[in-house]
Amino acid sequence: MPRKTASVKKPRVTRNWIAYLCEALVTSGAMPTWEAATYLTENLFGESPNPKLLGTSSAHEVTAQFLHRIYQPVVEAASRDVTLPRGAMVHVFTDISLTGKSAVLVVFFPGNDQPHQLLMLDAAKAWDLVFQDSDAFNRWAEDRYKIVKSALTTAIGKPVSQMFLAEAS
Repeated sequence: MPRKTASVKKPRVTRNWIAYLCEALVTSGAMPTWEAATYLTENLFGESPNPKLLGTSSAHEVTAQFLHRIYQPVVEAASRDVTLPRGAMVHVFTDISLTGKSAVLVVFFPGNDQPHQLLMLDAAKAWDLVFQDSDAFNRWAEDRYKIVKSALTTAIGKPVSQMFLAEAS
């Protein structure tokens, strides 16, 4: 009789990135809660290509705004989980392409005239950046969060938890 093997499932992402993005849009003053929820639902889910990005008269601006709205909160969350040196900052840049992949660059500016460091370069066709469901989006966002956090931790040298352990001892 064949043995039954336990199926190996990927661990579920516990962070609700859609709620996090929605809250970021509201707290930044970009839009009210109901509009933020509608914006994210209409732009993150559905069929590819996203007609809302390509069907406008200002497709370049709408695409840049969309990419900033989905990447910036993820980058902000990663930068909160490490202690940035005084005067340092993390910035998201985009280079928009309406015919190919746009570039999303996350750059660490350490301050004090030190060289900038590229934390992440993500090539994305914004109009194809749609997801089957919220779990798929949460996995996508969590992957980017981990990439930025890891690169930022390496660039700075100490994550927050190590700082607390050092202070407690």
